[in-house]
Amino acid sequence: MKKQFVTLAVATLLAGTAFAQANDTLAKVKAAGSITMGVRDSSGALSYTLGDGKYVGYHVEICQRIIANVEKAVGKKLEVKYTPVTSQNRIPLVENGTVDIECGSTTNNEARQKQVAFASTTYVEEVRIAVRANSGIGAIAQLNGKNVATTTGTTSVQLLRKNERATGVDFKEVFGKDHADSFLLLESGRADAFVMDGQILAGNIANSKAPADFKIVGEVLNVEPIAIMFRKDDPAFKKLADDTIAGLAKSGELAKLYDKWFTQAIPPKNIKLGMPASDANKDAWKNLNDKPVEAYAKK
Repeated sequence: MKKQFVTLAVATLLAGTAFAQANDTLAKVKAAGSITMGVRDSSGALSYTLGDGKYVGYHVEICQRIIANVEKAVGKKLEVKYTPVTSQNRIPLVENGTVDIECGSTTNNEARQKQVAFASTTYVEEVRIAVRANSGIGAIAQLNGKNVATTTGTTSVQLLRKNERATGVDFKEVFGKDHADSFLLLESGRADAFVMDGQILAGNIANSKAPADFKIVGEVLNVEPIAIMFRKDDPAFKKLADDTIAGLAKSGELAKLYDKWFTQAIPPKNIKLGMPASDANKDAWKNLNDKPVEAYAKK
């Protein structure tokens, strides 16, 4: 009986240690000798692939700066692993510990804050509509009876439904599994419009076979804070991430990184998105916070 009690106590202690480590990213990556970054294949200039397992972008670079400080904190060089994520699986993969830090295009909202944590906002997005240049579509009202593409698992789906109820516009939603797939629906003619973050639309248009065949039109559907994501209830890791971003903002490096990815020529085609920092982005860098999109709607 005593032996069983000791065995049970040891098992309980080990389980408690494992749980604590699961919520202590610094301890987890130090023990593993590696850190896993969640990246996107086609999230505009925030995070995208060049092929052969190489990922680049504004948020990828910011995450690399955070990871450099993680290495200082744990006192060792870490192997950086890149795991491609989608809009559907990114949150579960962060929650279950597969991904340590997600560096894509995730909107910070109240529902997601119940599942994960966000670093200070580093990008403020405007949700827009992309169409074929010769479509004759220039506003939301002209989507009546059309097929509208969006990416499964994104907040754009909610915005579409909300707007449909508000204006009485009747359209059919068609879903891509990722942003590149959604743009392909537009490019192939299976969709008449693609609703998504403006920079994602601009990036996909710029990288298409015929960029002049597409344009971004219509009203801004929403303004959304986009942020780097990691596990909840890990104050040490959040502080490290937020402190890194604060340092980049204070030094002016954050603005320089933005300029590099959104106004200068970027690989692989050396295209320019031509998207100077908006007032909303500049304000976010000046007044760093992790407020959800709902706080922006109240302004």
